[in-house]
Amino acid sequence: MKAITYHRYGGPEVLEYGEAREPKVGPDSVLVKVMAAGVNPVDWKARAGYLDPVLEAVFPVIPGWDVAGVVERPGPAVTEFAAGDEVIGYVREDFLSRGTFAEYVAAPVRTLARKPRNLTFTQAAGIPLAGLTAYQTLVKALKVTEGDTVLVHAAAGGVGSMAVQLAKHLGARVLGTASERNHEYLRALGAEPVTYGEGLADRVRALAPGGVDAVFDTVGGDALTDSVPLLSGGGRLASITDQAVLALGGRYVFVRPDANDLQDLTDIAERGALGVEVSAVFPLKNTADAHRLNEEGHTRGKIVVTVG
Repeated sequence: MKAITYHRYGGPEVLEYGEAREPKVGPDSVLVKVMAAGVNPVDWKARAGYLDPVLEAVFPVIPGWDVAGVVERPGPAVTEFAAGDEVIGYVREDFLSRGTFAEYVAAPVRTLARKPRNLTFTQAAGIPLAGLTAYQTLVKALKVTEGDTVLVHAAAGGVGSMAVQLAKHLGARVLGTASERNHEYLRALGAEPVTYGEGLADRVRALAPGGVDAVFDTVGGDALTDSVPLLSGGGRLASITDQAVLALGGRYVFVRPDANDLQDLTDIAERGALGVEVSAVFPLKNTADAHRLNEEGHTRGKIVVTVG
């Protein structure tokens, strides 16, 4: 099969396009024909070696954890899916090797759910990692409920835009930080935009004088520490980027594959409450360019690589 691989850690230049061995399908996995794969910051961080302390790399590594595709063949123990089923998945294992930037991926059933019928494969490929991160942070860590006011940092990004939509779906009022060029986009998602930079805390207080009930941090550093005084009494804090949140009394969230959570996201998308802004699309052979663009850190919504 055609795939992107890398044989050592490094920059985008270590990514190679060529032939790779088709993966074997274990009893609890299915072979998925990849139609599209979402690009996430963790992809280039893994490629650069930043995850080496926690994830073993079995070279050559095929990068990528997000997928939208079609079940080609289920493993012998699989009853959840059949050949021809359209699926999405956050195909993360506890090592780096068998990723989604390839024509096929062997995906454990615990990582998969049915693809939303109302989304294209390209759109659906942007849901798994970002959507699960937003869902698990809002629902499980922050326990957002109807009537809460939620502050989402970097609200126009992949995770942030999912968080805005899901928080609105949960019945919350959403304030979202973003550059001014993305304010109309945030308003379209249902958030009240707040400009980055000096005076941000004052701008948030002007919109929520009594404080916010929850802060969803996707940035870390000053954005995280500056958020603490903005919390109302009993307010909750969570970060997906900075473990310093633990010392501040908040929760640190590292997204986990969860088939039930992913199916919830499919259901929400099919009800029209969760969409995907695809800002750029690259063919598989140009995955290195997709990584370069993602590393710039200014993406609105998602970057997607198409395969099938």
